[in-house]
Amino acid sequence: MKYFVSPYNKSVNLKFPEKITVYDTTLRDGEQTPGVCLRTQEKLKIARKLDELGLHQIEAGFPVVSQEENRSVKAIVAEDLDAQILVLSRTKKEDIDTAIDCDVDGIITFMGTSALHLKHKLRIDQDDALNICMNSIEHAKDHGLFVAFSAEDATRTDLDFLKNIYSRAELYGVDRVHIADTVGAISPQGMDYLVRELKKEINTEIALHCHNDFGMALSNCISGLLAGADAVSTTVNGIGERAGNTSLEEMVMTLLLIYGVDLGFDISTFYELSQLVEELTNMKVPYNKPIVGKNVFRHESGIHVDAVLEEPLTYEPFIPELIGHQRRIVLGKHSGCRAVKAKLDECGINVSRDELCEIVEKVKQKRERGKYINDDLFNEIVRSVRGPFRF
Repeated sequence: MKYFVSPYNKSVNLKFPEKITVYDTTLRDGEQTPGVCLRTQEKLKIARKLDELGLHQIEAGFPVVSQEENRSVKAIVAEDLDAQILVLSRTKKEDIDTAIDCDVDGIITFMGTSALHLKHKLRIDQDDALNICMNSIEHAKDHGLFVAFSAEDATRTDLDFLKNIYSRAELYGVDRVHIADTVGAISPQGMDYLVRELKKEINTEIALHCHNDFGMALSNCISGLLAGADAVSTTVNGIGERAGNTSLEEMVMTLLLIYGVDLGFDISTFYELSQLVEELTNMKVPYNKPIVGKNVFRHESGIHVDAVLEEPLTYEPFIPELIGHQRRIVLGKHSGCRAVKAKLDECGINVSRDELCEIVEKVKQKRERGKYINDDLFNEIVRSVRGPFRF
């Protein structure tokens, strides 16, 4: 058995869309994390690994931003990956023409639609916004692009205006509309309501771009999908502006193991992908980060370790090998004889029962004095009890 989740998950009849598209924005929104800047070769490494996972669409960047960004997008397009390559474009002809020059498959064009954005950022009214957006969609569709229209700050936008702009976009041939929860301000229940209301007005696919300011990005995406949305935006390790975006690995693994929705991805690449993004962005993955954090499969407590050594699923919902991760038994204050014995066996060291008890006690003492029990210190403890040896 590779995983064991709650059987009560199946007690509720939930209906997800038959087809769910995941478009990853690590290379665009993820790179907009303050302090992150990816060069072309670094973006290529991440794009290749995303494609190895089997991702549907990769948002490769924002090519109008700089010459380097433009080169990066063109380099990713030249890789001829299986994933569709999308880029971000403002509702400006020059942005869309730049995307066309990069030979991408499609664009995500956006405009702030809330009263806050229209008044304080754009300084235009709703009619102006409608005209600008439709002209941009029309221009992009005339050039054969896949076009997604994103209403920035959609979750704080007047519902009638949101319905109006999405309906107009549909008339202009847009392929998908995006609900951008730009500051992570909606609740799962609010997202359910919003998606259902929009589906009364439009037949176009709906995507969810959720930020994690309140820690609800994943829940909001799940709620939106159950309400009838068709696509979700993600980033590796959940990176992105402020508190980040919906985490790719959390989204996929939750759908697969909690809800039984298999998107056909090669999940064995997840840990390697996470480590790659951590290295190239210099954004450390929190130890307790779901799915890919170092502590997800590390155990110290004696009671837990005893059980995990017998059957890992006692304290793990799935085995780490599923995502290319590894289990670690950590020695420390809470360690018992079985954990220390497992470490000794791993090192090929035999000790008596009395020696084992003494080693366990010394491990506890060293850890309580602030020492981390690494191999060197463990070696030192064992030598102090039974004399010299070599690992």
